Amino acid sequence: MKSWPKIDSALADYVDANWLREPPLRRRLREETAKMPGAGMQISAHQGQQIGWLARAIGVRRAVEVGTFTGYSSLCIAEALPADGKLWCCDVSADWTKVARRYWKEAGVDGRIELTLGPARDTLDWLLAQGLTAQLDLAFIDADKENYDTYYERCLKLVRPGGLILVDNVLWGGSVADPADVDADTKAIRALNAKLKSDERVDLVLLAAGDGMTCALKR
Repeated sequence: MKSWPKIDSALADYVDANWLREPPLRRRLREETAKMPGAGMQISAHQGQQIGWLARAIGVRRAVEVGTFTGYSSLCIAEALPADGKLWCCDVSADWTKVARRYWKEAGVDGRIELTLGPARDTLDWLLAQGLTAQLDLAFIDADKENYDTYYERCLKLVRPGGLILVDNVLWGGSVADPADVDADTKAIRALNAKLKSDERVDLVLLAAGDGMTCALKR
């Protein structure tokens, strides 16, 4: 028996009314981003709430984010950190992250965030070179899909046992279930999904809000 409900229309309104908690600052960021080119890359408010909840649940102190865009997910993570916590953000766009910096500052969490502009692979390798292997509590991956496996493997090294790796867009608008779709991004996501199913290094669950988010708990 399938166990995935279809949540839309009146039921979606009910879910928002009873479960969604989106502070005004986050809502303003989401609404501003919605008017920008590439707005579809922004995570949903529901996913942001899930990420922040998970970060608090496991007591995250140090985290890394691969793909920051305008900063909604990083804001959710940073707000869940203690005052001396640290979030390393990886992105390639000064324009997108300029928006993120503005909201981080307004939220008072900019001191917890270190943003590096450049290829995420290089930034992750740098973190490993700094002796942070198995030292981070959480990784969130939401960047170019063809490099998802590369990011996953590096984040798996960085995250401690009992830490979480979150991977966004794993349903890819349903394309992953269409064998006729052989787009490079679709193939990359499909390959990682299949790999994770049998990866004995992690325990696995799918959070089906937004475009689907894998939650991998490192053993």
